[in-house]
Amino acid sequence: MPIPVNPDHGFAAALTTVDRPLAGMWVCSGSPLIAELCAGSGLDWLLIDAEHSPNSPESLLAQLQAVHGYPVLPVVRPPVLDPVLIKQYLDLGAQTLLIPMVDTAELAELAVRSVHYPPRGIRGVGSALARASRWNRIDGYLGSSAERISVIVQIESAEAVANIEEIVDVDGLAGVFIGPSDLAASMGVLGQQDHPDVVAAVEACLAVARAHEVPAGVNAFAEPLARRYLAAGASFILVGADVALLARSSEALADRYVAGTDDSGRTSY
Repeated sequence: MPIPVNPDHGFAAALTTVDRPLAGMWVCSGSPLIAELCAGSGLDWLLIDAEHSPNSPESLLAQLQAVHGYPVLPVVRPPVLDPVLIKQYLDLGAQTLLIPMVDTAELAELAVRSVHYPPRGIRGVGSALARASRWNRIDGYLGSSAERISVIVQIESAEAVANIEEIVDVDGLAGVFIGPSDLAASMGVLGQQDHPDVVAAVEACLAVARAHEVPAGVNAFAEPLARRYLAAGASFILVGADVALLARSSEALADRYVAGTDDSGRTSY
């Protein structure tokens, strides 16, 4: 007799049931151990990244397994809006996907269609073979999966900002997420996420999303910006990354204990 499995609720449900913004961090190391360590931190959500991080379907699976059972919401970012990759990630058991580089309503609609079975979408049917349904141990998975799968699209270009009204009107989005790094690059101020024009664009997107009652999130490692965006209505936010925390903390140790460390971090003896 198989053990009955109760499916988890998704990110969209958390956004409607928690009466404060959800705070999270990036998991970019590709390590299940680090993912599990972060899962026990007390943060609300983790973004397991496959766009700029060394992740394959196998390592994503291991990280999803590692964080399962902790009171944290895992979100997976594929490297590109690709229905085939999205199908694989959903079958691995990812329930919330953050889709990068969505510049138009048409791309947002494709993202939504990619997470749904026909007739609403184009997701291929392989649930009997997949962890997503716990190999058909989740009763009625095919008919109920859409209730727990959340798709968030990333606004990270000047074109996407210009199209924000049309993007947030796409039916089926759990939210939009603003990426100031690529947005700054597209606006001609590479590396200046705190540039006044970039900040104004982020706040304009937050205002539009709020007016349309669509949850909006943002990436903001600098606390003053994070606080500003939360005050402007961000519903969820990323405030750090595993690799960045380790890099800066190890550098701080070297500054305190290693003689001869120069400003570049190189040590001379």
